Amino acid sequence: MKQVVQNYKSGELAVLDVPVPGCKAGGVLVRTAYSLISTGTELMKVSEAGMSMLGKARSRPDQVAKVVQSVATNGVPATYRKVMGKLDSYTPLGYSLCGVVEQVGAGIDDVKVGDLVACAGNEHALHAELNWVPKNLYAPVPDGLAPRHAAFGTVGSIALQGVRQGEPQLGEVALVIGLGLIGQLVVQLLAAAGVRVVGADPDPARCELAERLGAEACGDPGSASVEAAVAELTGGHGVDQVYLAAGGGSNQPVELAARLCRDRGRVVDIGKCRLDLPWNAYYEKELDVRFSRSYGPGRYDPEYELEGRDYPIGYVRWTERRNLACFLDLMARGGVDVEPLVSHVAAFDDAVETYRSLKDGELKAVAVLFRYPERAEEAPEAPVVAVPAVNVKRTTARAAGTPVRVAFIGAGNYATSMLLPHLAGREGVELSTVVTTTALSAANAQRKFGFARATTDLDAVLGDGSVDAVFVVTRHSSHADLTRKALLAGKSVFVEKPLALTEDELAGVLAAVEESGNDRLQVGFNRRFAPLLQEAKQRFGARTGPANLRYLVNAGRLEHGSWYLRQGSEGSRFAGEGGHFIDTASWLLDADPVSVYAVATPGNEDLQVVLRYPDGSTATISYVTTGASGFPKETLDLVADGKVLRLDDFVRASVYFEKSTAGRKRWVSSRLPKARDKGQNAELAAFFRAVRTGGPMPVPLESLVATTAATLAVPAGLAGGAPVTLAGHR
Repeated sequence: MKQVVQNYKSGELAVLDVPVPGCKAGGVLVRTAYSLISTGTELMKVSEAGMSMLGKARSRPDQVAKVVQSVATNGVPATYRKVMGKLDSYTPLGYSLCGVVEQVGAGIDDVKVGDLVACAGNEHALHAELNWVPKNLYAPVPDGLAPRHAAFGTVGSIALQGVRQGEPQLGEVALVIGLGLIGQLVVQLLAAAGVRVVGADPDPARCELAERLGAEACGDPGSASVEAAVAELTGGHGVDQVYLAAGGGSNQPVELAARLCRDRGRVVDIGKCRLDLPWNAYYEKELDVRFSRSYGPGRYDPEYELEGRDYPIGYVRWTERRNLACFLDLMARGGVDVEPLVSHVAAFDDAVETYRSLKDGELKAVAVLFRYPERAEEAPEAPVVAVPAVNVKRTTARAAGTPVRVAFIGAGNYATSMLLPHLAGREGVELSTVVTTTALSAANAQRKFGFARATTDLDAVLGDGSVDAVFVVTRHSSHADLTRKALLAGKSVFVEKPLALTEDELAGVLAAVEESGNDRLQVGFNRRFAPLLQEAKQRFGARTGPANLRYLVNAGRLEHGSWYLRQGSEGSRFAGEGGHFIDTASWLLDADPVSVYAVATPGNEDLQVVLRYPDGSTATISYVTTGASGFPKETLDLVADGKVLRLDDFVRASVYFEKSTAGRKRWVSSRLPKARDKGQNAELAAFFRAVRTGGPMPVPLESLVATTAATLAVPAGLAGGAPVTLAGHR
């Protein structure tokens, strides 16, 4: 299928061929009929992409702060790869469309194949021929409403939510500053609610359009006409509400709002304009400044938008989805007319030229629609004959000189910044296929790392006999099932941690090993492969007595909206990350734990996990989220036999000896922070060596299982308040 994309680094716009997105549970696959260009938000994004790197940094100071923190935590090279990977990737455009349901995911019963729906969301209602849209971000189109008009649903919801924030009442007077697409819709909604409207915009054509659509009077905000109209309609008292629907860097809109608003009036910010509030003016009138958050309640809440958890109507009357349905109904009943706003309808194939014309000012428009080609009739599908599955036994060696052909399932931040940069161009490795549920991420990975093929069809990859190894780099909840399927398909598997989130999932993976005879499995526990830590362990030498290990993980707080916070579906944060630290401790102590004891600080995720080992050694992992962000992320001390091993965030390692050893009492090795190496490259080298030669996998399966079981025991330990004994899992 085709999709409009932009490279944020270069500013390049393209209509790209990408895989069709998969139809996941909790949503529908929609074939687009019309999608709407937001001439405000999207053109701002297009303009930002054309800036220099300094200009981009100035326009997004919030992102600059994140980069600085990432440098302190992960070092310069890793941060550089991550930042440049994001910048030099194709990003989607669009967030408002209308289309036909082509496929219905599990759990959806309010629409069926062939239904017309309006869709919202800057990750789901994209300028693309097909989109997967979760339940709370689509609404059925009422009978009689034209698809080109239904494509306005999202921007209409934005305007509607802004009006709701202003709480207009019959007979009031409102001022709308900025008569672009959103402003024009606000004018109509206010007029429909019995409010008298004055508009302000420097473009005479937009002023004239707003007056045709219901405004009493409109004019240039710098002229006396707007002030005169307000004085006439309000008897000199000022308007009851002001709606800021303007963009840009001028502070004129907020100053005009203060001047023309009545005492204790309401000012609602809908657009993205400068907000240096003149304190005296706002204080003396005691103005009520309100913000309107996009389409309405539910926005930026992943449980609402992605998991379909609705808010009870008795508590939240107007959610994103209800606003969308309401605006569609208003259009269907003639309460709002969007046809006069349509300045241009372009063929979808002409998208790049359309954006260029808008950016250069050749095409002056309030609203522009993309029209998509109607679907051609497909040839009937060939009959399918089921072929019984055959248990695949792993071979012990490969033909000399034959490259290892690799498929990636998932191509998110970790895969593209920490794994694939080590594989692109690696001798003896051939990047065969990348599989994602989001079409554009697959296309980005294919372009940047040289995959031969990009797809959203997992079964086709697992059934491809030419693929030797599969990397599972998806969200945590899918790891066990994808690993099980890949093992049954006879593939060598590299799965990012965690291997499993439940004991049943772990049992399922082991059942697949037993059924297939395929034990070629590696979990991404990379820290044991870190060169600095490996050298420190070698310098520390063998132990004769039990050891005491302390591991402080200064994990830091997660940003709101992070999928790591979705404990219901993705497990706890420690369930996802804890295996790293348990594996490192077990490797340093040359054993697997026999019991786990865990306690937590009330009200947060700060954990103390104590592991006991067969020889009496103990390891204490302090996993904290409340520490200072400037402190190193990981520090480790290993004490035994009069020796101490110290690791400082993979930048510095030391070993102290009680007595002189070879004339030294201390060994120290340091790296520059930018050279921090947590072992990913060495881990990958070991994995491919095992796949290529048929030799043992880098970490024994028993150890992977023991680490996973110990991680799963932490919640049980927290619930029971007592040590949890780890019984055999094989």
